[in-house]
Amino acid sequence: MKIELTRYYKENSNFKLKLPFGNFYLFKKFYVAEINEGVHLSYNKLKIIFQELTNFYGKDAKIVCISNRVNSYSTEPVVFNILDHEFPILKACALISYNEKSHRLAVVEQIIIKNKVFRFTSLPEALYWATNYTEGSKVKNLPSLANNTLSNTDFASRRKSS
Repeated sequence: MKIELTRYYKENSNFKLKLPFGNFYLFKKFYVAEINEGVHLSYNKLKIIFQELTNFYGKDAKIVCISNRVNSYSTEPVVFNILDHEFPILKACALISYNEKSHRLAVVEQIIIKNKVFRFTSLPEALYWATNYTEGSKVKNLPSLANNTLSNTDFASRRKSS
């Protein structure tokens, strides 16, 4: 699910940053990245993203990233550790996996990336987590999204049954 299709996007102000390789939706405490199909996120592309984020949020900001993987693309996870020294604004990252291949890659990235990385299977769950994230928060303590605030009913019913 793309962020622009969510109720959260429609009800909350944001700034849309359009780059040749993806769109970035900048909210108050976090941003959502949707990278274009087939892109390789090299050091240079990631540096552009981090420069833009620092320009928008400020060099002392501490924000959360949601990587909404609606398209297939590649990256070099170790580069995030290099950029974290240059642009230390990320306090945590949510990786949303919509298929098994993406999930396996997220597991590897979770091991390599030094920042706190959490894996999710839906955008509504990641949005809820990002809006409520504090240092030390745990993913397993998320409440059911059965009230449909951020979620569709299909996701809410899956959360109840697990």
